[in-house]
Amino acid sequence: MKFDVTDPRADALSTSDPRLGVLIRRIGALNIRVEDDPFVSLVRSIISQQISVKAAATIRGRVLELTGEFTPEAIQQQDDQALRAAGLSASKVIYLRDLCSRVLSGELDFALFPSMTNEEIMNALTAVKGIGKWTAEMFLIFAMGRYDVVSGGDAGLQRAAKWLYGLEERKDKKYLEQVSHQWAPYGAIAGLYLWEAINCGAVDSASTLEEWIQTAEQSRLE
Repeated sequence: MKFDVTDPRADALSTSDPRLGVLIRRIGALNIRVEDDPFVSLVRSIISQQISVKAAATIRGRVLELTGEFTPEAIQQQDDQALRAAGLSASKVIYLRDLCSRVLSGELDFALFPSMTNEEIMNALTAVKGIGKWTAEMFLIFAMGRYDVVSGGDAGLQRAAKWLYGLEERKDKKYLEQVSHQWAPYGAIAGLYLWEAINCGAVDSASTLEEWIQTAEQSRLE
């Protein structure tokens, strides 16, 4: 997925939500990698659960070396001991086996996903052991390229929304719910820019959007 300030979708977001528009123009172009194999996307997600990015990359490499490829057949051919030796926890071995068995039996048919609604895909995925709502939402965005997804369970997005809009502290941390109505039908694009605001240090380096822009301008002129 590629977006810049001239993209009609980014322009629509800027029109409906001028404050988000300021962030979009400030950050500029985004080039987001979309996984073209849905099964591989889910395998990567399961392996990455609750561990660091570095550890996940190491374990993915070991599992791939063991299996030769990320396919249901290749993973199911390995015994539990070999998968555990590659770095997978006992629970993740169970999750991967459940995913593989559902794909091999046809219960989970990725060929049908393009014609399914977001809710239908979410229901199909969360039936798999180890796949929760957040993982399913990430799949919709980064494997299906669905633009109309806002992950309310993502703590980073909630934090970035609070920062961008200067929202008051809430015990329930539900900040997205106050502003995301402005983003339809491009909630996922808005989320990508909020994530980038965290990645580039804006959210943690300045108390407001205006302060971040001012600091950046001063640094540019020095």
